[in-house]
Amino acid sequence: MKKIFTVLGLISATAFMNAQIVINEVYGGGGNSGASYKNDFVELKNIGTTSITLTGAYLQYASAIGTFNGGTSNHALPTFTLAPGQTYLIQEISSGANGATLPTPDASATINLSGSAGKIALTSDGTAPTSSTSANVIDYVGYGTTTTSFEGTGPAPAPSNTNSIARVAGDTNNNATDFVAGAPTPKNSTTGSLAVSDVKNVKAGNFVKNTFVKSDEITFGADVKDVKVYNMFGQVVKSASVKQNGTVNVAELAKGNYIVTGTVNNEPVSQKILKD
Repeated sequence: MKKIFTVLGLISATAFMNAQIVINEVYGGGGNSGASYKNDFVELKNIGTTSITLTGAYLQYASAIGTFNGGTSNHALPTFTLAPGQTYLIQEISSGANGATLPTPDASATINLSGSAGKIALTSDGTAPTSSTSANVIDYVGYGTTTTSFEGTGPAPAPSNTNSIARVAGDTNNNATDFVAGAPTPKNSTTGSLAVSDVKNVKAGNFVKNTFVKSDEITFGADVKDVKVYNMFGQVVKSASVKQNGTVNVAELAKGNYIVTGTVNNEPVSQKILKD
């Protein structure tokens, strides 16, 4: 059950109240025979429309038929801020040497997740929840057919050594329909985004010809592959490939600063633009 983030200490002074951070993906087969990855992991995601800061949050785990009881089955999370659509990767324990190394995690701990059935709660404090509707629960996922507690009409499907469970899209507070099993896709907070602080040593050249965009069209002075337009939260808001003197229409984007990246003659280039 998702809470609107009005809990004291969970929301930064600059964030709005309707942002939501949810459990986006769970993998518990880390290191096992045939495992896809060496470590278990839990991926969080901001599915809201504004940036949100979590302070004092905990990740808590219980077995399929067990209760949340702290100890090595929960851990505090560092304070972190996620922009809309941004993910946050938490690495957990490894049960062996099998599988690939995870992308650089945003946080690491030692919860031993079941690879087939269990319960995970993202909570506003370290108090053990007693159900998916406990007052401190931000998000809750029960997975696997034998689990005794979940959101909605039933648990999420069972993962395996080769499969995680991942959120389909948004959140309907029904684990049975909100998650599907499939190949793990762990993503840390830098995956698929460009931090504003990364924009340096800009190679403009004949890349973007009109860095002040007044006509809703970005014009390019060369053939550019894999064009991406990022907003100042680091989110991709437009993608394309263009020929020399070609344009990309950005009429749907609000006025303000953006970052355009691409590849010209196999060289990565980037340029900050201002849309009027």
